[in-house]
Amino acid sequence: MRIAVTGTPGTGKTTATDAVSEDQSVPVVHLNETIRTHGLWTERDADRDSLVVDLDAVREHLGDWEGIVESHLAHYLEADRVVVLRCRPDRLRDRLLDRGESEQSATENAESEALDVILSEAVERHGADRVYEVETTNRSPEAVADAIGAVVRGEAEPGVGQVDYTEYLTV
Repeated sequence: MRIAVTGTPGTGKTTATDAVSEDQSVPVVHLNETIRTHGLWTERDADRDSLVVDLDAVREHLGDWEGIVESHLAHYLEADRVVVLRCRPDRLRDRLLDRGESEQSATENAESEALDVILSEAVERHGADRVYEVETTNRSPEAVADAIGAVVRGEAEPGVGQVDYTEYLTV
């Protein structure tokens, strides 16, 4: 089984997937780390201080993978199930600022979350019948891990459109 766990940076992907891995002995690939370690990028975006990822190189590197791949890019991979972690934009922005992200990056990511960018991309690429939306704002990392674990075990039903953050968009 291939499970992609995705979401805007700061939604809790790394912490929750580590807990799932420990609890259920499921291998986890932290894709952002893999990209940096193995040079799976083509250039550095100086304006955003980020890497431009070579998705073909990522797919080739991963090969016929199984388990969980987590990253804000994981939904671009072939997967049997896609878990999209969501977090209220104001809290997400605070989390990103607390971990040292720039004001511009934190604001851009909060707006992306309010607009459902990653959820929309995941549904477009995989279909709503394979996407599982998980709200993380007021959940502990253990509770988020339990929700992901239920997807891994086939005990959860797909579901999208349950979270609406459009009220956080400013004009």
